[in-house]
Amino acid sequence: MPAMSWRKLPTGSVAPRCRWMPFGFSSLAVLLLVAVLSGFRDSWSPDWGLRRGREQQEQAAREPSSAAGSGRVTYVRSLKRDSPTARSQSVESRAGNCCPSPLFQGRRKSLQWHIELQPWVSPHHLLEEEAARFLAYVSTSQISCNNVEEMGWFGSLEPTQEPWPVCLDNTFNLAQQIHRKQCRVYSVGLGSGDKHFEVEMAKAGCEVHYFDPSIKEAHFQKSQGYWHHRMSIDWRDPNPAAVAQKQRRTTKKLGTIMNEFGHRKIDVLKADLESAEWKILENLILENVIEEIGQLVFAIHLHWPGFEVSGDDSDVVRYWYSLLKELELRSFKLFRSYKNINKPQIFLRKQAFNASSSYILSWVNTQWRQY
Repeated sequence: MPAMSWRKLPTGSVAPRCRWMPFGFSSLAVLLLVAVLSGFRDSWSPDWGLRRGREQQEQAAREPSSAAGSGRVTYVRSLKRDSPTARSQSVESRAGNCCPSPLFQGRRKSLQWHIELQPWVSPHHLLEEEAARFLAYVSTSQISCNNVEEMGWFGSLEPTQEPWPVCLDNTFNLAQQIHRKQCRVYSVGLGSGDKHFEVEMAKAGCEVHYFDPSIKEAHFQKSQGYWHHRMSIDWRDPNPAAVAQKQRRTTKKLGTIMNEFGHRKIDVLKADLESAEWKILENLILENVIEEIGQLVFAIHLHWPGFEVSGDDSDVVRYWYSLLKELELRSFKLFRSYKNINKPQIFLRKQAFNASSSYILSWVNTQWRQY
């Protein structure tokens, strides 16, 4: 058969299609290969790895701890830091916004902590021995503060007022922070009691946040630098379903509130929580929030074990003592103890050990650094 010239084929024959078909299949194969390689590259990119790591951390934080039944209490928390802008501005200058949104968020490596109970005083586990050790501990100063102010700095102490001592020694930074108008105070309670301390701290130039679950507005500026928030402090964040049912009241952990407000440090934390202080103090230690606080001024209540504190009386006192020893291990030193003689003189539902039902204890963090 004679050879056929491609140039002599009639127009519209299959030759043009034959000329383009190999190119079409090759193009499709190349596109598929590029897509596969692109997906492979993205899946192994450093950015993807970081995103995946963050997703796993966030999922782990939402899931209940697998160690719940192991006898060790474990918490995991990520921390959002103050932005440089938030540190340099006062609360009042933010156009009525009480709490800056943390635009620059840092992440701390997830932490896990557990409370180690202190050894028993003796093998007999006697309440008298445990109570004697505990009461001696809360009644003895561990560090000297030459400039303690028990409301006298703010005004005369009235007989009905309780003293809330703060240490103004230059060694411990609070006086400098007040002088620079850069101090921050959190005051947590149950919506009752005298507010003289908060008012005068705000007058001195501190940014004061008082948490009161009974007020009507979510955030209310009481005076210059003094804010009220419709919140209460708990040792756990609420179930989301419960939050949906109770829109007016907000209960959160202190670390959660600090994150949402964009606050990295608290100069003074004052707390009067009517026996919830033990579990909240435990939460602050377990989540390592405690190191972000300069001074603690806590009312402790001894008339009953407190919320969700179990065991017999000896177990309860040992637990109380262990929590306070944890504070000492975290560089908190007791500089003032006040035994309230105006409260019932009751210790674990009985009159015993010459103890009051309420003490106000003040600690300073000797390793704390300002912003």
